[in-house]
Amino acid sequence: MSQSLSNFADLLRSAERSAVHLEMRDVYAVESETERIAAWKGGHRLDPVDRGSWWRSWHDLVHEVTGKGVVMRRARIVSEPVSEYIRYEHSGTFTNIAAGEDVRWLPRRNASDIPLPGNDFWRFDDRLVQFNIFAGDGRWVHTDQTEAPEVAALCATAFEAVWERAVPHEKFAV
Repeated sequence: MSQSLSNFADLLRSAERSAVHLEMRDVYAVESETERIAAWKGGHRLDPVDRGSWWRSWHDLVHEVTGKGVVMRRARIVSEPVSEYIRYEHSGTFTNIAAGEDVRWLPRRNASDIPLPGNDFWRFDDRLVQFNIFAGDGRWVHTDQTEAPEVAALCATAFEAVWERAVPHEKFAV
């Protein structure tokens, strides 16, 4: 089961200033990516020049939202050595950047003293937080949303602390 892109798209489109995403897992079981991951494992790599071969609806959405001035940042806390999934994710992150996201990576060992929420989250305009809840094997289970000020503040503080320490995508080697 997954959240529909159209529902999430409406939420992302409602952002006026910022949308930040903190990812803290080393593997995600994303059914829609099964074929792409298999191809990557077989040696296929996305060609940055051939945008038509990798541009998807997600990229359209990010381009639309950032085009209206919303700053989108994504930070990923990862174990080292990185998992195979993280290597896959890293190899395709240039597509997120091309669409308008800013992405950074933080080795998990550098996050030990940062108070973090228990789940990955999106935070929109410092008001709404959406937690993504995953099963142990990386399958998405459901989302929880809150506008509780103390939760939004925790997530803002956590994200900014991670962002300050994290390495920009182009400088992070896997």
